[in-house]
Amino acid sequence: MFRHRWTRALRGIPMASASVALVGGALAAPAQADTAPKPGSNPAVDYQDPVDATPPVSRPDTEHCSVTAVDHDFGYTLGGPPYTTTLTPPKKCEGPWNKVVLDWSGSVKGRQYDRLAAVFVGGAEVFRTSTAEPDDDGISWHVAKDITDFTPLLKDPQKLQLELGNVVNETYTGVYRIKLKITYYQADRRHPAATTADRVVPLGDTGSDSAPWMSVGKGGSTRTDVTFPRNLTDARLEVYARGGGCDEQWFDAVPSDLAETAPDYLCGGGPYREVQVTVDGQPAGLAQPYPVVYSGGIVPTLWRPIPAIDQFGTEAYDIDLTPFAGLLADGKPHAIGITPYGAADSWNVDGSLFLGTDAHKARTSGGVTTNTLSHTPVVKTVQTPGGNGSTDVSVSTGRSWKISGYVETSKGRVTTTVEQKFAYTNTDNVSATGSHQVMHQRDHGSTTVTTKARGRTDAQRSTWSYPIDVDLDIPLYGDYNNYDMKAAVTQRRVIVDTSRKGSARVWRTDAVTDDTVDSTGSIARTAGVVQSADGASTENYRGTTDTGACYSRSLRTAHGWVTADRQHHCRVADVAREALKG
Repeated sequence: MFRHRWTRALRGIPMASASVALVGGALAAPAQADTAPKPGSNPAVDYQDPVDATPPVSRPDTEHCSVTAVDHDFGYTLGGPPYTTTLTPPKKCEGPWNKVVLDWSGSVKGRQYDRLAAVFVGGAEVFRTSTAEPDDDGISWHVAKDITDFTPLLKDPQKLQLELGNVVNETYTGVYRIKLKITYYQADRRHPAATTADRVVPLGDTGSDSAPWMSVGKGGSTRTDVTFPRNLTDARLEVYARGGGCDEQWFDAVPSDLAETAPDYLCGGGPYREVQVTVDGQPAGLAQPYPVVYSGGIVPTLWRPIPAIDQFGTEAYDIDLTPFAGLLADGKPHAIGITPYGAADSWNVDGSLFLGTDAHKARTSGGVTTNTLSHTPVVKTVQTPGGNGSTDVSVSTGRSWKISGYVETSKGRVTTTVEQKFAYTNTDNVSATGSHQVMHQRDHGSTTVTTKARGRTDAQRSTWSYPIDVDLDIPLYGDYNNYDMKAAVTQRRVIVDTSRKGSARVWRTDAVTDDTVDSTGSIARTAGVVQSADGASTENYRGTTDTGACYSRSLRTAHGWVTADRQHHCRVADVAREALKG
C-alpha cells in the first residue's frame, strides 16, 4: 500500500513484528498479560503477539468437516492472476449447514509491505483482509470469518480465487505462505439450518483470469448488468470498498490547493467519501466507509500489539435494494453501479447481491413510489489561515433521504421503505509546512428499513458512529533512513442494530458493537539505525457476540507488550444505551 512520499519509504523499512494469532475473528489472548514490559522494550524490533478485544466467531457443537482449499506461497504475484482452485463441499457434510466458517492462516518473514488481499468463491468476494508487516524472523497470523450467507454458492463446486498482490526482489524478500480452510457445520435439532438468500449474484468481473474486484479511479464508477429472477421479492447488496494510494487514509486528505503546497506530506481531494449505489443510473443507496488504517499506516508502532479496527478483516456495507425489486423482476438486464464518491485515488470495490424469490408465484411485479436520494451531496469546505503559517480546514455535509417501493407477491403487496439520515464533519489543523496535522472526524447516522405487508408493519434500524482523531507530527524527514515521526490516534466504531415488530412501540436491541482503540506511537532513525521507538495503546470493546450474548473486554499495552487484559460482566441493554449516547 502506498501513500505520501514519507509513507512509501517507511513501508519498506523492516520493523520487527511478533506472531499474530487471531482466533475466530479476534486475536488470541496474550500469554503474559499483567506482566511488566521487558527492560528496554522497543516495539520497532520486539513486541508481543498482536491481540484485540473483539469477540470470537462461535462454532456450533455439531458434526463438521473441513476442507483445506489453499496452501500456497505467494512470491512475486503483483499483476499476475490470483491463485485459483476448485472448492467442493465435503461429501460427509453435504448440508444443510448451520454455519460455514472460513479460516485464513498466513506467515511471512523478511521485509515486506502490508498487502491487500481477498478470497472469492464463484466470483463473489467472501473475505477481504490486509496483512501485517513482518520482520526478518517471521510473523504468522490467523483470521476467521462466518461466511454462511454465501451458502447458495457453497452448495456446489465453485471456482475459488485468492488474490494477494506481492512483490519479491532484492529489497522486499517476504514471501507469504497462506493456508485457507473452510469448515462446514451440519444442522441438527439444536442447530437448525441457517436461513439465507435464495441466490447470490457477484457483481465483479468474473469473465477474466484476474481477481473479480474492480479498481475505480478518481471520478470513476463500476457498472454490472444483471438479469434478476422473474419472481424476485427482495434484494440486498453487500459492498466492499477500500482506498489505495493517497486514499488509503482519505480521512486526513485536505483541499487540493492546500495539498499542492506540501506534496511530500499532504494528499488532496478533501476528506469526504461515500459509497454510492445506483440502479439503472438512479440513486439507490449509499454507505459511509469506515476509516481503516493499514498495519504500516500513519506510524507503524501505533499498532503494536493492538491493531487498528478493521486492519485484518474489512467489514462490508449492506445496501437494501428491495424498494427496486418490483422493477428488477421484469426479466430485462439492469445496471448496478458502485461509485466511491470523492475519490482522489484508486479504490478496490466489489459487491454481491443476495436475492429472495417467491416460491409460490412465477412472476412478481411492482414499482418505486418515492426516491428523494440525490446523486451528489452538498459538501461545505472552509479554509481559514491561522498563526505561524497554519491552516484550519473545516468540511461538513449531511443527508436525509427516503426510497420506497412495492412488490406484488403471492402473499399480497409488500411495501419496503429505506430511510437514512447522517451528519459528517471533519476539522483539520495543518501546520509546519504540512508536516503536522491535527484532524478530528465525526460521522454518525442511522438507516431504517420498514416493511408493510398484510396489515403488519415491521422495522429494522441500524445506527452507526465512526469517530477518528489523528495527531501526526513529522519533525524530520530526509529519506527512509533518516526521519523522526510520532502520532496519536483514537478510532471508534459504534453500530447498534434494533428492530420493531408489528404493533410494538419499543425498539428491541438485536446486536451492538462499541469498539475503541486509542494508540500513541513514535519512531526515529538516523543513518538507518533506530534511535528511538515506542508505543502504547488501549482497546475497549463492549457489545454482543454472534450468538447475542453480551461481551466486554479491555486491553492496555506499553512499549509493545500487553500489561492488562480484563473481561467484564455486562448487560446488552446497558451497552446499547451507552453506545447510543456516543
